Amino acid sequence: MEKDIVLKAESITKYFYEPEKFQVLKGLSFEVRKSEFLALIGKSGSGKSTLLYVLSTMDTDYEGRLSINNRVVTGGTQNELAAFRNEHIGFVFQFHYLLPEFSALENVMLPAMKLKKRSKAEIEEKAYQHLSLLGLQDQALKRVNKLSGGQQQRVAIARALINDPTIIMGDEPTGNLDTKNTQIVFDIFKELSKERNQTIIAVTHDDDFANQCDRIIELSDGSII
Repeated sequence: MEKDIVLKAESITKYFYEPEKFQVLKGLSFEVRKSEFLALIGKSGSGKSTLLYVLSTMDTDYEGRLSINNRVVTGGTQNELAAFRNEHIGFVFQFHYLLPEFSALENVMLPAMKLKKRSKAEIEEKAYQHLSLLGLQDQALKRVNKLSGGQQQRVAIARALINDPTIIMGDEPTGNLDTKNTQIVFDIFKELSKERNQTIIAVTHDDDFANQCDRIIELSDGSII
């Protein structure tokens, strides 16, 4: 059903121009549905991370059309897209990009404070709820540089959830984690998609991670295979 589609990519084409003109994405078209957990895989240089940055609206230099939440985002200004991202897209990267001098709670609150749709007290309560959901309620007031790598990545997931995003996008979200923490993070994502109808798109090199997802899109030389 059309209303279940949260992301629609139509003929996404992208070129790099340095050192010479090179086509990195070759007319990619696909749809992603609500609550789907999708893995983007492919060898290094296949275009998967480039595609994720186009889908995330951070890269606007492409041909084709991208719609998220029934809104065409292609052609938006940088300010419009920044506001759209903050509200609709949660990010989890390989490196967590947390602010080390802030507590776990403060890091989780930041995107919501920026959105300004709730009071500080409401945001704080919601941040606590997300940290509790991820088993970190007892670490909430610790500075994040005092947490383990696995805990830091869970704080990053809580931060990605704070604005109830349409989609969580992960770029190698388990790339820096050991096997045990990789499975913990995967299980969190799986639960979010099943229990909370959260849509997740994750670029991964990890075949075990990808094979547990709902669907895999594999790229090779800029095309879907």
